[in-house]
Amino acid sequence: ALDVNAACSGFIYGTAVARGLMATLGGRYALVVGCEALSRLMDQTDRSTCVLFGDGAGAVLVEGTTEKGVGMQGSYLRTDGKGLPFLHLKAGGSVCPPSQFTVSHKLHYIYQEGRTVFRYAVTEMSNDVGMMMSRFGLTPETINWVIPHEANRRIIEAVAKRAEIPLDKVIINIDRYGNTSAATIPLAMWDNEKLLKKGDNVIFTAFAAGFAHGASYCKWAYDGDAVGAAK
Repeated sequence: ALDVNAACSGFIYGTAVARGLMATLGGRYALVVGCEALSRLMDQTDRSTCVLFGDGAGAVLVEGTTEKGVGMQGSYLRTDGKGLPFLHLKAGGSVCPPSQFTVSHKLHYIYQEGRTVFRYAVTEMSNDVGMMMSRFGLTPETINWVIPHEANRRIIEAVAKRAEIPLDKVIINIDRYGNTSAATIPLAMWDNEKLLKKGDNVIFTAFAAGFAHGASYCKWAYDGDAVGAAK
């Protein structure tokens, strides 16, 4: 068991790590859990941030398969450190350890510059979706679903428009939970599993503090409605 700290991109990174470990260590199954308790990092007097985030968790069971043409096909992961000033915790790490001063000055809460983060998120998430499409020969017509990190509906709509993906192919559930960071993608999968069919081309994409971001492409391996009927 290990932690992967990639903030809102944690699920994308976690599934890539699981896939790599299964390939090198020979395991058949991996459990990837995306969970956040962001309420503990929110300044409840800062209405520009505290109303955007929620607590949540979701898990997926990843199974190795010998069936050709299905499963995770590839990922694109990137970290751009120039995003540090725009979305971060000011204190709590080795650069600025906890102290009476940091606590009294509320430096242990999430800080973000919303407009800057919005611009980078739209650009990078749409670019990452484009990277997956280009690498695997996909088009807006052959993509069945895009499951994005549920950060902000306006961001999701702008990403879809920029990537030329019809919005009816984009799974959105932010209205139910808010931004639960690494939990958003598995929660969206759970809520909409019945829509996913074997052979569907599914792209996941996320953007996070750091800035850490990326996308992955999966050829869906089972009929979700059959599993959903058993829930």
